[in-house]
Amino acid sequence: MSDIKNNADESPRIVKSHDIHIDAGYAKWIADVKHRYRSAQVKAAVRVNAEKLLFNWQLGRDLVQKKAEERWGAGVVEQVSLDLKREFPDAGGFSTSNLWFMKRWYLFYTQGDAQILQQVGKELQLLENQYKSKLYQVGKELEGEKLYQDGKEFPLPFALVPWRHHIEILYRCKSIDEALFYIAKTIEQGLSRDALINCIKANLYEHQGKIVNNFADHLPDTQSKLVQEVLKENYDFGFASVEHEVYDEAELEEALSQNITDLLLEMGSGFAFLGRQQQLVVGGRTRKIDLLFYHIRLRCYIVCELKAKPFEPEYAGKLNYYVNAVDELLKTKEENPTIGLLVCSDMNKTEVQWSFRGISTPMGVATYNNIQIKDALPSQEQLAERVQLLQKELQETKRLMNKTKSHE
Repeated sequence: MSDIKNNADESPRIVKSHDIHIDAGYAKWIADVKHRYRSAQVKAAVRVNAEKLLFNWQLGRDLVQKKAEERWGAGVVEQVSLDLKREFPDAGGFSTSNLWFMKRWYLFYTQGDAQILQQVGKELQLLENQYKSKLYQVGKELEGEKLYQDGKEFPLPFALVPWRHHIEILYRCKSIDEALFYIAKTIEQGLSRDALINCIKANLYEHQGKIVNNFADHLPDTQSKLVQEVLKENYDFGFASVEHEVYDEAELEEALSQNITDLLLEMGSGFAFLGRQQQLVVGGRTRKIDLLFYHIRLRCYIVCELKAKPFEPEYAGKLNYYVNAVDELLKTKEENPTIGLLVCSDMNKTEVQWSFRGISTPMGVATYNNIQIKDALPSQEQLAERVQLLQKELQETKRLMNKTKSHE
């Protein structure tokens, strides 16, 4: 204590920021302190959520494996709820309904034949590979605990999803594949519970990942699955409008590029817009890519070609050329292969699949809808008719006014 007194200025004063000399070294140090504190907050939240979810999983497992209702009677879940509430009066989550959810949660992911459980294990491994950096801290916190193995232990990616989200997924999803899809979406986009419910109500699972493609033939399994999850089979361009019902690609592209924010929202999370009409000069000839994107999570370029017409086989060859050009001119060794995306007004799936044969670049074909038509200006004939009508109305009004005056 004496050392502190000797080193401190004991004169009464109010400490202000200008009482010290703040230099670049101080600014760097205090920024580092703030970063460490935020990191500690995140780690604490992750640890608490992971531990609670692990507890819920293990309690659900106990109720199943111990055959609690057969062993102790039909009311055993209610009794467990009462015992836990009595022991931990200030803790939440021990209601009877919550305990039933824990049991259903465990059963949902672990009951089934060996083939189904093997597939669940593969899907969960894909999730772990996707979110390794996020799961690193969870893995440390749960070190020593058994994780997911043979469909029976706690799946590590589940720790990144809040309990109430798990309940909504369990309550609303019909299959494990669908449930894991929404778990991945929640982790990827940080979905709130309301946002998650909206995604499920909109049946995003059925509408996403169904794009006609050749990804499985030309990409590693993990990358192929990720690309299929990112790209849609149909895009809603309701935010864009064109002048006439019959429009071409240039007008469609212009309408989309005038609403880049809406376009990126419709494309989905992770897309960065790099530009339109990107010029390629090869052999002295100039060609232009309609839209060029980069996807941050996929770590690859996405070449997007727009067609205001139904799919034609020659479109695949042109897109293949652009994908190869971007691979040669832009892609680095660290990045994944460039993806080709053709968006057209309609398509025949058989035509698309046949067109992909012999093409070695990863490509997909999607459709779009809901383009708006702007209110057209009246033609000269229509304007002339309106002028004539106005003149007649004025003449009639004047005649009536004169008639009224003559009666007066």
